[in-house]
Amino acid sequence: MAPNALLADPLVLRAEDGTALPLDPDRWHAEPSVDEEAFLATMAPPVLDVGCGPGRLVLGLARRGAVALGVDPAPAAVALARNRGAAVLQRSVFDPLPGQGRWRTILLADGNIGIGGDPARLLRRCHDLLATDGTVVVEVEAPPPGAISGWHHHRVRLERGHHYGPWFSWAVVGADAIAGLAAAAGLELLRLHPIATEGRWFAHLGRPRPGTRSVAVA
Repeated sequence: MAPNALLADPLVLRAEDGTALPLDPDRWHAEPSVDEEAFLATMAPPVLDVGCGPGRLVLGLARRGAVALGVDPAPAAVALARNRGAAVLQRSVFDPLPGQGRWRTILLADGNIGIGGDPARLLRRCHDLLATDGTVVVEVEAPPPGAISGWHHHRVRLERGHHYGPWFSWAVVGADAIAGLAAAAGLELLRLHPIATEGRWFAHLGRPRPGTRSVAVA
């Protein structure tokens, strides 16, 4: 098969039951959208982008003068990010990382709350990395109106046409499940923030603060 023919096939995140899970690889390689740029402007540095891929958000933050570091275990993604000038470590978020307890924003965008298939464990790791006044910003799935989506563990693989990678654990987390997962990690849901024009939702999590009982939807 010619290389161009292979690249013409879409990249799919396929669960073991055959379901195609949310995935937007075109966004990984694009420049941050106007709405994303406005979103990045709200993030307090230093920022740790977990599962940064080709580093587009790390670069977007750096262009704003914000100190930002990406981490990703995939060699190809890290090579692309470094070639673009992004500060990225080839490492799992569960490996030793610099700045433990000093990151003011930890970013889990593009479904990266699914890393490892255990979102509570991932959020506990973020809790340990987070500064006392820091925020974990998590992209979540918005459930259909009137439905309960919760969160789901999957065994998945990446497929492109008839080519596929190894199976690995993944999770998909709905907006209605993030508060409970945050609590299990010693965090609380501060607010939900939509990028309405793109149909995306972000949860802002922080260490429990006295007197904060309600969740704002901004």
